[in-house]
Amino acid sequence: MNKYGMRWAGLVLAGVWAAGSLWSAAPAANAAAVSFLDVKAGHWAYSAVNGAMREGYVDGYDDATFKPDASVTRAEFVKMAVSALKLDAAPTGGRWYAPYVEAAVRAGLYDASDFPDSEAGWAAAMTREEMARVAARAIGEETRENDKWMYLATKTGLIQGVGKGQIAPQGLTTRAQSVVIIERIRSVKSGAKLEIDRYAAGSAEIAWHGTNIFSIMPEMFVTPESDWKSKGKPSIEDMWNEKNMTITSKDGLYQGKLDALIAIDMADANDPNRGLLGDVSTVKWYNNDEVMKNLIKGKTNTYVLYFKSHTVYNKDKSKYADIPFVQFQISGFGSPDTNAFYAGTLNKTAYLYRNQTDDLPAIIVPKSGTMQNGNDIKIVLQAPTGSNIRFIEIDLLRLRGLQ
Repeated sequence: MNKYGMRWAGLVLAGVWAAGSLWSAAPAANAAAVSFLDVKAGHWAYSAVNGAMREGYVDGYDDATFKPDASVTRAEFVKMAVSALKLDAAPTGGRWYAPYVEAAVRAGLYDASDFPDSEAGWAAAMTREEMARVAARAIGEETRENDKWMYLATKTGLIQGVGKGQIAPQGLTTRAQSVVIIERIRSVKSGAKLEIDRYAAGSAEIAWHGTNIFSIMPEMFVTPESDWKSKGKPSIEDMWNEKNMTITSKDGLYQGKLDALIAIDMADANDPNRGLLGDVSTVKWYNNDEVMKNLIKGKTNTYVLYFKSHTVYNKDKSKYADIPFVQFQISGFGSPDTNAFYAGTLNKTAYLYRNQTDDLPAIIVPKSGTMQNGNDIKIVLQAPTGSNIRFIEIDLLRLRGLQ
């Protein structure tokens, strides 16, 4: 047995055995639920492990353990996926994993650009990001952007967070995670819809293109499907202009960068990004009257958009305001009754502040009760100047909406 076969001894997939080291389950057709010493009923992967056992693409050890936290190599994961999906992997007489790699290539699960097709490449531990790529491809997702695969896997429910809003893309894939993901793939391919961890999807969306608005508040950013299809975009999320997250003034003296536009659901006290606002009980929304001190506390039927940004350089502070964040504006969520707004009713977007206006880079957006008022839905960055000559504004997002 070669060294890769020895590495494989701890994980039996599609009939690869290491004598005396593994515990054999009953035949797949008659397999009953199995409770390993380390994967008992109540374990987060219990159902998936038993599903994998029934399908016969994974087994346990002869000491009645499963070793759910043991890492899995790229070769092991691909063999598991190929076996579970019942792809044709006829022996080739070469490296033990070669037929499974060839099957994965034919099925579009692996591309040579993912990582080197070599012994060292296949012997390396599988990361969660690499697992996401295989999983998304397995259900037919496509993209040319390498940083989008995790988003595609999370937004379909294939991958969930390892903590609240944490996706750990470089974390290693474990045996338990492997069977859970593969069982989810099988579920989707059978027509099921999976539960989505929207905060994991939000984190993956930020990692992809710098915002989580389509994961956290998708009902707010809507437009006819023809709008993005006519522009050759695969989805509405692709209408976000990531390239415009850096703004440079016309004279080149000012540059600011939006690091991320982060949506916070104020109805959820456990939203992982809520901490960006600090003490929420002291945050106010602005309606041109600071004396009114309109607190956002209790305004749970809202989202907050937090513009996490910084000034790259400001070479002339007499022309460009010396503020620590990029100026921004949102339109398309207007008031149906402006008099009510100025009287203290939050019925349109409003800037947030704590002690004085412009000390928080955030806007509050009511979930209902606003009107487009004939405007496009827009999110823009602006140069911080009062001069019309030097003023510049660039679109991050522009949608026709459903007005």
